Amino acid sequence: MADPRRRVPGTDRVLDAPDVAAAVSRLGRDLVKQAIHQAQRRARAGLVEPDDVVAETLAALPASASSARRVLNATGVLLHTNLGRAALSDSAVQALHEAAGTTDVELDLHTGRRGPRGAATLRALLDAVPRAEAAHVVNNGAAALVLAATALARGGEIVLARGEMVEIGDGFRIPDLLTSTGARLREVGTTNRVRLDDYRDAVGPDTGFVLKVHPSNFVIEGFTSSVPVSALRGIGVPVVADIGSGLLHPHPVLPAEPDASSTLADGADLVIASGDKLLGGPQAGLLLGRCDLVRRLRRDPLARALRVDKLTLAALEATLRGPATPTERALRRDREHLRHRAEALADALAAAGIPADPQASSATVGGGGAPGVELPSAAVALPEHYAKPLRTGTPAVLARVERGRCLLDLAALPPEDDDVLRRAVLAVA
Repeated sequence: MADPRRRVPGTDRVLDAPDVAAAVSRLGRDLVKQAIHQAQRRARAGLVEPDDVVAETLAALPASASSARRVLNATGVLLHTNLGRAALSDSAVQALHEAAGTTDVELDLHTGRRGPRGAATLRALLDAVPRAEAAHVVNNGAAALVLAATALARGGEIVLARGEMVEIGDGFRIPDLLTSTGARLREVGTTNRVRLDDYRDAVGPDTGFVLKVHPSNFVIEGFTSSVPVSALRGIGVPVVADIGSGLLHPHPVLPAEPDASSTLADGADLVIASGDKLLGGPQAGLLLGRCDLVRRLRRDPLARALRVDKLTLAALEATLRGPATPTERALRRDREHLRHRAEALADALAAAGIPADPQASSATVGGGGAPGVELPSAAVALPEHYAKPLRTGTPAVLARVERGRCLLDLAALPPEDDDVLRRAVLAVA
């Protein structure tokens, strides 16, 4: 009897199959060949039929050359750091597509000569925050703070309240970031209380600036006092305010959250904010304020190492000039609308024999923004054992496990994804 292994098709023959050839154009030859060789080995081991090598190859191939997977955010955390924080708007996604090729990021098309990098994005920032004289963009909020410390206080002192010496996540701490630049910290006040005279007594000839850091991921209550930016106006050195979460204007849903426009109006000389939090854009560090200070930041050698690429600039401009972002729409959803969505989803799942119950829920902003603020929401409760198969399914669904139930919170999920979520649950039921 002939050895069945002789029937296993060769690599070139598999590559010539139309569907495999299409996969090569999408994923690259090396990745496809790895899948072919794996399928051939399984066929030679008798685990699959030789005639099924093409199908086995196609089944093993990923949807794209990137390992990044789409995840439906059903956690009730609007800006989930582990999920990449803000989802981009359709206009920002389109801008990314346009900027993926060659673009005029640093070219003046009218003159044909080199132009200022990201000029349109900086103009959009200044249009959004007219109180700022100038703006600069780096690759994240921590980078913005490091650049400010390097350009304005290298070899000098930064005055900072002890209660604002925060840890920003993943073990990184504001004091460590600041001192890594060669600046020294001058701590004032106590953990829970600081007064204006504490700042006045600390400011001296070596002071580069006074730093105010918004404690955006925790709340201190009780016997506390702090000094607002408005009270530091005229203290004799620049006042830099790291507001954290990225609001450019006051928000009716989050009245206690600081914003760039108000902070500049209160007297801050430089405001630092993040692009991928409440602004709803790409990861970026935004610096807004006095023209002379921003010029010093822009001309510092470190600015070159921290500059953003054309994709970030394009997505940020589209976020600023385009329609409401997914983050903004999520903030403004009312509980009644969410309740109706949860009931419809629960009814559809129950009709398929899945034990699903709609219930009221509370969502949070997340991403280091609006600590302690609860947003009214609604969820569908499933048995707890659904959590892992949903998380590992396609598309992946990240739920919240609470009191022995798997909760699908709809606060961060756009309505157009409700049917995708329903089919994902049905697929793992």
